[in-house]
Amino acid sequence: MTNNTSNRFNLFTKIVLLLFYLINHQHMRAAYIIFIILSILSNTTYLYCQVTESTYNTADRPIARAIPIKKEPIIDGEVMDDEIWKEITPFGDLYQVQPNFGNPASEKTEIRIAYTDETFYLSVICYDAQPDRLVVSDPRRDANLDNTDAFIFVLDTYKDGQNGFVFGTNSLGIEYDAQVDNEGQGNRNVNRQQSGTIGGFNLNWDASYRVKAQVKEYGWSAEFAIPLRTIRFQAGKDWGINFRRNIRKTNEIVYWAQMPIGITLYRLSLAGTLTGLELRSPGNLKIIPYVLGRLDKDYTSSEPKNEFTPEIGGDIKYSITPSLTLDLTYNTDFAQVEVDDQQVNLDRFNLFFPEKRPFFLENAGLFTVGSPGEVDLFFSRRIGIGDDGNIVPIIGGARLSGKLNRTNVGLLTMFTDDVDEEGIEKNNFTVARVNYEFKGRSALGAIFVNRSGLESNDDYNRTYSIDGKLGLGRKARLSGFYSKTSGSYDSINEHAFKLQADYNWDNWEMRAAYTEVGQGFNPEVGFLLRSAFRKPEGLVLYHLRPQNENSKILELRPHVSYRGYWNFDGFQETGFLHIDNHWEFKSGTEIHTGLNLTTEGLLEPFEISEGVIVEPGTYKHAEGQLVFFTNGSKPVSVNVRSVFGGSFGGMRSLNTLALQFRAGEKFNANLSYQYNKFELPGGDFTANVFQTRLTYAFKQNVLIQGLVQNNTVNNLWAFNFRFSWLQRANTGLFIVYNHNLQDNDPLNNSIIVKYTRMFDLVK
Repeated sequence: MTNNTSNRFNLFTKIVLLLFYLINHQHMRAAYIIFIILSILSNTTYLYCQVTESTYNTADRPIARAIPIKKEPIIDGEVMDDEIWKEITPFGDLYQVQPNFGNPASEKTEIRIAYTDETFYLSVICYDAQPDRLVVSDPRRDANLDNTDAFIFVLDTYKDGQNGFVFGTNSLGIEYDAQVDNEGQGNRNVNRQQSGTIGGFNLNWDASYRVKAQVKEYGWSAEFAIPLRTIRFQAGKDWGINFRRNIRKTNEIVYWAQMPIGITLYRLSLAGTLTGLELRSPGNLKIIPYVLGRLDKDYTSSEPKNEFTPEIGGDIKYSITPSLTLDLTYNTDFAQVEVDDQQVNLDRFNLFFPEKRPFFLENAGLFTVGSPGEVDLFFSRRIGIGDDGNIVPIIGGARLSGKLNRTNVGLLTMFTDDVDEEGIEKNNFTVARVNYEFKGRSALGAIFVNRSGLESNDDYNRTYSIDGKLGLGRKARLSGFYSKTSGSYDSINEHAFKLQADYNWDNWEMRAAYTEVGQGFNPEVGFLLRSAFRKPEGLVLYHLRPQNENSKILELRPHVSYRGYWNFDGFQETGFLHIDNHWEFKSGTEIHTGLNLTTEGLLEPFEISEGVIVEPGTYKHAEGQLVFFTNGSKPVSVNVRSVFGGSFGGMRSLNTLALQFRAGEKFNANLSYQYNKFELPGGDFTANVFQTRLTYAFKQNVLIQGLVQNNTVNNLWAFNFRFSWLQRANTGLFIVYNHNLQDNDPLNNSIIVKYTRMFDLVK
């Protein structure tokens, strides 16, 4: 970093500290002025050294060729000594997106692709001058690869520029796979353990395939063998394809088909092309049965006693065509799924708990319509999970999903049993979805969602919707939906809609949208964050990249966003103006410095905590926001988030400290503590959540995992321990122990032993 840059950076640091001092002492007007000065200084300091996508031609996409072979390679991770791979010419000119945008990768990569009538093969040699410095962390399947040396690729098997399959690994040879739809947009799933998916990217999809890796003196290498019956494709067409490699010692991210700044591997419309594929349609019929025994004890009953329950069930998967699959399920069970993360509700709106159950997560993006996390027209957690979080038995069901030419089709029907003690009757849930994809990142679709009580003709709820998107070249897109509901009730304004415009190019990310939810809109098989509102929102963000390779700063991301909620009488219920700048360093450290100007309007009092009432009125406040985290590829890393300022006529401080510890490739620990303190006119209170997540891998497929949580609001301790002996596609042996305490008294505990296995009946 030059002296001028260093001096400016020191000045920025002092201004940031002054900013947070002023906010902490409630000098909000002065803090706002200081923040504007800070943003201007950061922009003028680095604007002269920016690079944009105009430095290369994004229309020039690379092409690779797959080679047909008769003899299969040995899948052991060793590429150089395999005679099959020696006969295939490699390719692999990869280019940096960070830290030095547009430069060739600092290390060489060799990629080879082959196939037989039944299997798609890929090998990669990741040369590395210092293989002893390779970073590996979590050995679990689908573990986050961002902070490890890794190789990831995406296959657009329909060549539609919208949908694809992701496969990846690291030098340990872990299995990483996912589904992409809508070019990854709408993505909410970034961590398998902490979330599910709402469109865009589905990490919980598990394919049946093989991958092996080895570390040698030249670096590391890996081999993939993906059965064609595992993925869906359209015979006789080229595929879209792209590759990403992480080189952690230099914090490099490199791509084969170059990606603009701020755009990920999942932008399939910018992928390269894979030719030479002459594939036949493989058969696919899998049976996945399970047997289970569980021992439960409910301490809240008058006479607690151990109750043993045996169960059997399973799934059948049959490919009608290579791109259309029928799934059948009976006595559907999700005993091996990790429990939900504890949350505390610090406002008056609904909490969102993501879907984690495997059956509902496959092709979940196909059934996603709405505004993710706010207005979801179909939310699969409504099936088999009661309003209080208790399990509602699923008798069984079926799903038909896939693609017919350019049309995505999906049909899901599920039957749930009654629960007498909770007054829940038997129900049928049906979802029908169709979506036609035009060229140019455009589509038009419709969805129908129905819940019908099986014991009464007057017990039903229905949701209808049309949705679409219009691509404006590669840079911009218009999208939206319009929906209506109806049911066994009288209501008005049972409508909801959203219109959105996005621009993402030349370092800019911009979005403008308007959402409206009518007073009577009631999607019982969906999710509403809040009801009856009109909401405008917008975002402007710019990626500032220093061109000086000696700069310690990788990127600055100044941005401003706004969202506001009004009711239908014109009363503002919420306003949130966010002004921020992200400081990302080449070392992996990142700092976010933000200012929030908030408005909260209440027409009725509400109880924010036990005995603490917030009175009606309009509350306008400002708050500071600071986020700090270190390089996640290091053995020890930290993440700190702090928000402090005014709230409901008083003050609040929301703080989260997370610590991640890694001991080699076997042990991982994640500890987090949320400390929330409120000082309000109606009273003071704290709301804290403690969480510890531990993983120890005896082998790559033999794991023990623990999750311990404490919620001070409910005085609840929750313990979840799982032993997994994994086999194909996340099947295998699972032993699960759950125990819950409230006010130091036991609530319930359970021990579950489950074994599930996959049988291929068509080879």
